[in-house]
Amino acid sequence: MHTYIRHAKFGSILTLTAFILTGLLNAVYAQGTSSSEPKLAVVLNSGEATVSLIDMASRKVIKTVPVGKEPHHLMMTPDQKTLLIANAAGNDVVLMNPTTGELTGKIPDIIDPYQIGYSPNHKWFVANGNRLDRVDVYHAQGADLKLAKTIKLGKTPSHVAFTADSKIAFITLQDSNELAAIDLDTQTVMWKITTGKVPAGVWMTPGDQYLLIGITGEDYVQVIDWKTRKEVKRIFTGKGAHNFRPLGDKKHVFVSNRIASSISMINMQTLEKMGDITGLPAGPDDMEITPDGKTMWVTLRFSKKVGVVDIPSMKLVSVIPVGRSPHGVFFTPRASWE
Repeated sequence: MHTYIRHAKFGSILTLTAFILTGLLNAVYAQGTSSSEPKLAVVLNSGEATVSLIDMASRKVIKTVPVGKEPHHLMMTPDQKTLLIANAAGNDVVLMNPTTGELTGKIPDIIDPYQIGYSPNHKWFVANGNRLDRVDVYHAQGADLKLAKTIKLGKTPSHVAFTADSKIAFITLQDSNELAAIDLDTQTVMWKITTGKVPAGVWMTPGDQYLLIGITGEDYVQVIDWKTRKEVKRIFTGKGAHNFRPLGDKKHVFVSNRIASSISMINMQTLEKMGDITGLPAGPDDMEITPDGKTMWVTLRFSKKVGVVDIPSMKLVSVIPVGRSPHGVFFTPRASWE
C-alpha cells in the first residue's frame, strides 16, 4: 500500500470567424460553469525540479517551489481537493493544495511516473514509466495506491486515455511508434497497433468512438477506430502535433503543435480542423482553459514561458517567464475536460 505522507508545512493558418466562436463559447457557458474565477496557476518546470506559482490577475510569478526531479504531469484526486504532481526522476508524487500552492505531502515509491491518470470510475491509477519502458497499474482509493501490476511495454510509454467504462487504458509508445490497449481488470496487454512516428497525446472522442493521437514526429493527428484497430483519418495540424485539451463543449478539442509553434482546434464530430492559433513562442505543450471558456493558458516548453491566449480572437495576449522546460499547467476552477 502506498499511503501518502502528510506534512503540516512541506515547503512553501486560419482564424475562426466570430460567429463560429460565439456559438462555441455560448455552448460552453450553457453548461453552467462556476462563476468564480481561478486565481492561482501552477506550472511544472520539468527542467528545474520546481513549480512556478502565478497570480492569474497580475500574470506574475509569485513563488517558485522545489518539488522533486522532473515534474512532468499532474492530476487532481477524485475528490477534487488535492493536486498530484508526478516527479518522473524523483520516483514519487507530491501533493499540493491547488488553491494555495502549499505542498502537503507525498506518495513515495511511485516509480518513474511521467504521465499519470485515474480511470473514470476512480478505481484505477495508471503511471506511465517513460524512462523505464513500463506501465504501473494501481488499485486506487483517492491518494492511497496499491500496486496491482507492472507491465513492460514497448519503448517510452507516453500518454494515457480510458474507455468510459474504465475497462481499457490506451497507452502511446513514443519510440516504438505504437498504441497499446491494456485490460485494467486483468492488467494484461490486449493488443498493440502501429501508429505514426512518435505518438504522444491521446484523446477519446465522445461516445468512445475514436482515439485521437498527436503524432509528434510528423504533422498530424491520427484518428483510430480502436474497436477495429484501424486508422480512419489523418488530420493535418502542424509539425510536432503533441497534446490535447478539450474546449469543454463535448465537440471541440485543441491540439498543440510543438514544432510549428501553433495550436489547432479540431471538431471531434466532423474530424476536421477548424483553425489555428499561430505566432506562439517555441514549443507549445500542455494547455488549460478558464471556466468561462474564454482564456487558454499554454506552457511553451522550448521558451521557458507560459502563454495566455484569448480564445474568441484566437490570439496570444500575454507571455509569462517561468522556469526551464515548463510542461504541465493547472488551475481551478477550469473548463470541463469532456
